[in-house]
Amino acid sequence: MTRDAVAQDASFAMATVSERPVARTTPPSPSPKVAAAPAVAPAWNTKDLGLRLGVDVVSAASAGALTCPLITIIDRAIIEKASKGFPIRQTISSCLKSMIAKPSGFFFSTPFLLIYALYSSTYLTANAIDTVTSTLRNQSYSTVTAGPAKFISTTAVNMAICVYKDARFAKIFGASPPPAQSQSTFRSPRTAFRPPMPSQPVAAPTIPKASYSLFCLRDSVTIFASFNVPTMIAPSIPDFIASTPSMKAATAQFACPALMQFASTPMHLLGLDLYNRQPPGGLRWTERVARIRRDYFSSSFARMGKIVPAYGVGGVVNVRVRAALMDRLEKKPE
Repeated sequence: MTRDAVAQDASFAMATVSERPVARTTPPSPSPKVAAAPAVAPAWNTKDLGLRLGVDVVSAASAGALTCPLITIIDRAIIEKASKGFPIRQTISSCLKSMIAKPSGFFFSTPFLLIYALYSSTYLTANAIDTVTSTLRNQSYSTVTAGPAKFISTTAVNMAICVYKDARFAKIFGASPPPAQSQSTFRSPRTAFRPPMPSQPVAAPTIPKASYSLFCLRDSVTIFASFNVPTMIAPSIPDFIASTPSMKAATAQFACPALMQFASTPMHLLGLDLYNRQPPGGLRWTERVARIRRDYFSSSFARMGKIVPAYGVGGVVNVRVRAALMDRLEKKPE
């Protein structure tokens, strides 16, 4: 093969290669970005929140004003029965006469104001928990709950005020301190013309820590039976006892706090006895048990007479007044 032929074949091969189409690699298309869904804010039912809290206050104040006069009288009668042995019926009768004769002196007295502050604050705390719960869960204005938050809150408020109230009542209506011991009347001839030395005042007994603990336990049991148990057992009440949901709720609200007094009254009596009787050498438990047995039935029924107005009548009035006002507020025109 000549040199010219080889050069011609080489040029032909290069031309063939240059005429072939060159495959171009296309860059990969970017994957589509998925937009993140916007975070959905929780729907809180904050409409008319200020007015709803005002309804809570009005309901609690109304229930307290209706029930606290009788509660004050019965509470005093129980304490005077345990400390001084006064008949409960006699104390109730004299207090009712005093309330009618001098109403301003009764309603502005320390015992009544303490009782009113105690129960109105307890009703208000329960109402506020219901309002906060209905706000956070976007529920109806008149929603009533029965959870641990309600039990803990109402118990804390009730216990703090009630323990202070019981301490004041025990000092006001409890056993009086023993009279001061005067010095011997015998005098020597040298001191016959000296004036007698004044007797030393006897300090009032302090309330033992065990009494405070018993009062706290008593209040915890009562609050649980008044605000949590009725809502839980009301649907289980047979129809032949209460046929409608409202009647079942009212029946449970009356029965639960009252029946619980058979369990809480011994705690109350023992706490009072630990304060009223503090001899230097102490007392045997058999003596304290005998005192509790002596006052158990009369005090149990007296406490029922106090608790039924407080958490039965007062609880029903508070719930129904709140439900009626909340329903009217929820249905008001825009």
